[in-house]
Amino acid sequence: MSSFKGVMIQGTSSDAGKSFIVTGLCRVLSDMGAKVAPFKSQNMSNNSYVTYDGKEIGRAQGAQAEAARTLPTVYMNPILLKPMMDHRSEIVLLGEVYKPMNGSEYQKSFTLEKGMDTVKEALEALSREYDTLVVEGAGSPAEINLSSREIVNMRIAKLLNMPVILVTDIDRGGAFASLVGTLDLLGENRRFVKGVIINKFRGDISLLNDGLRWFEEYTGVPVIGVMPHLEDVSIETEDSLSMRRVETYRKTEPLDIAVIGLQRVSNNTDVEPFIFEEDVQIRYVYNPADFGNPHAVIIPGTKSTQDDLEQLRSVGLDRSIIEYARKGGVIFGVCGGYQILGERISDELGVDREERGEIEALGLLPMATHFEADKRVQRVSGRIVSEKFGGIDVSGYEIHLGRSSLTGNAENFLRIDDFYDGALINGGQIIGCYLHNIFHNDRFRNEWLNMVREKAGLPKREMVDTEGNKERSFAKLADACRKYLDMDAILRLMNQKVY
Repeated sequence: MSSFKGVMIQGTSSDAGKSFIVTGLCRVLSDMGAKVAPFKSQNMSNNSYVTYDGKEIGRAQGAQAEAARTLPTVYMNPILLKPMMDHRSEIVLLGEVYKPMNGSEYQKSFTLEKGMDTVKEALEALSREYDTLVVEGAGSPAEINLSSREIVNMRIAKLLNMPVILVTDIDRGGAFASLVGTLDLLGENRRFVKGVIINKFRGDISLLNDGLRWFEEYTGVPVIGVMPHLEDVSIETEDSLSMRRVETYRKTEPLDIAVIGLQRVSNNTDVEPFIFEEDVQIRYVYNPADFGNPHAVIIPGTKSTQDDLEQLRSVGLDRSIIEYARKGGVIFGVCGGYQILGERISDELGVDREERGEIEALGLLPMATHFEADKRVQRVSGRIVSEKFGGIDVSGYEIHLGRSSLTGNAENFLRIDDFYDGALINGGQIIGCYLHNIFHNDRFRNEWLNMVREKAGLPKREMVDTEGNKERSFAKLADACRKYLDMDAILRLMNQKVY
């Protein structure tokens, strides 16, 4: 195994802030001129990032590579688990679908054999281009039931002989107990932990000093830094634990956009650009009681269109959406959300779910979807061709199995190469397409929002530069790392081996 300089960031729990810290360190090290790459051996998320060559990795590693100012590749996240249902996930190896597995099968027959071989292959490939890694763990390294066959936390630290910094989220409470408990449960692997970071702290740091001194004396592990709760930094999220982060950006007198809460939501990062719109408030809706009277509704992508459609029906949200459309409400469906808006969905091969056959969809767009075995995964660019938004160039990515075709009177929404994607009716009242990241295209998002604003009797606004905002977020996060973390200590650790 080739030798890297670097550090591994693990957490006391999921959503402790590991991805945030890795992203910030990648930008700091890039600013210093290092040839740095992020790495996460195994990620579980339905938020994919599509690489330049049409492969899938975790969204967080894509953002981290951007922060490192390098091209995201499959070697930065060689294993991606995409949950299909409670006990089964689609295994994506080096960006391509391997096969679905349940948790028991994955642990017993995959991780230490095919899994570790793939991890080593990825690290060998990275070593040919990079000399520095910032490695991210997953969940907690103290999951006793998983430790014997895990391939994402301490086994990777051992493989790379790399020091670990443990991150905890103090905002949720119990930070010191989580840190001490994690260290106590690590056994001999505790020797890899060379520091801790207290993350998401609010308030006066002096009130925390007694606790920090106690922790260092009790454990002998130094506190590398205390990161504040950074509400003005927006980095794309990785998993469902973070998806409600967009709701924390509260606006006064907002343009109210309801996002339908799907149980198997995929690529919910599609709505994150709305964070940067000063007058837009995103809220997630899981039942009719919370539906209200939004200015617009977005139905996001899903890992299983038919299962999520039936879930909507089971709680009555299908009726809320149909009635909202009947009254002239604005609706946009992305990928699986687009399929849900159609008239019917046919799955004779059982590729979307085990049950085969045809079901009725919401019937709000004159379109039918037929599922096929071939999965379309690629980055694409095109142009909107509908009369309402015609001439706007857009780019994004597609990840889907189904093919949809118009069955009645609707406009094609956009053209990609030599084919049309999506449908639009009633001058833009209801739109659907397969293009993920459609709202990351600033000009289109501005035109669509101004249509919604005009319909709501609100003033139009100028276009917001999300790429500029993303770069400013990377810079702010890096500045916070330099200010609140002991970067000298981290750099010393990065040049050390554990044994």
